Amino acid sequence: MAEPVPEDDVGAILQALRAPARREILTLIWDEERPAGDIAAAFALSPATISEHLRVLRQAGLVEMTKVGTSRRYRARPAALAGLHAMLEGPSKWQIADAIPERQLAQTSTQRVVVATVEVPTDRAVTFTAFTDAALYSRWLGAPVSLDGDRFAATLEWGTEVRGRYQLVVPPDLIVMSWDFEDDNVPVPGQPLTGYLRLFDAGAGTRVQVHQLVETPEQAEFMHAAWGLVLGRLAEGVATAVDPASAIAARAPRPKRRAVQSDM
Repeated sequence: MAEPVPEDDVGAILQALRAPARREILTLIWDEERPAGDIAAAFALSPATISEHLRVLRQAGLVEMTKVGTSRRYRARPAALAGLHAMLEGPSKWQIADAIPERQLAQTSTQRVVVATVEVPTDRAVTFTAFTDAALYSRWLGAPVSLDGDRFAATLEWGTEVRGRYQLVVPPDLIVMSWDFEDDNVPVPGQPLTGYLRLFDAGAGTRVQVHQLVETPEQAEFMHAAWGLVLGRLAEGVATAVDPASAIAARAPRPKRRAVQSDM
């Protein structure tokens, strides 16, 4: 069991994590040490701004720095966040978004994991590319997706920020991913969700199956909707998305939940 974090340290950590850029930096150096120059190069921010963010993270105890010659190298301290994730998660994180008709196109079930399956008309190689090419991914998902090496990110139309990493990529059969999400903010790294995406030949098309590991009934219910959304949109839009002549509009921003209407 993680030791409790002193109250003063909790305040410093919460203050440090208010800036999305600092959450992004933590994700970048969560499990590997990087030189300051590499960190700065990963962001559209000035080196001075990155240096200031790193200073704040170090003061909060979230990052450690070592000197190698004239180079300064930084790495996150995962232990500093032990036990704090529940406090850091937004109150609406595990609420299911309203108006997701695409989830009806996919079959989901809960076993030891949440299993989501859908069949699409594209062949296995093309379907695999739909998850590994950022431009194609963005087109069928209807939301901006970025892929930088093994790291991916997406912003859904109601503001949820998804961040993750492809841990294993075996074309055109398997993607193992660790990922997390947060509403209207960059998720804090440290408690990744693990999913296994498999592709199988299905006649002239492809059967896509996801096994998503879950820990609680609340997570399981959420993952039914989340993967139903993703695979439903894949089934709905991948054939059109692979045609470069087809225009596909991004989905319009909307709130995650409908406003509750009173009958009075």
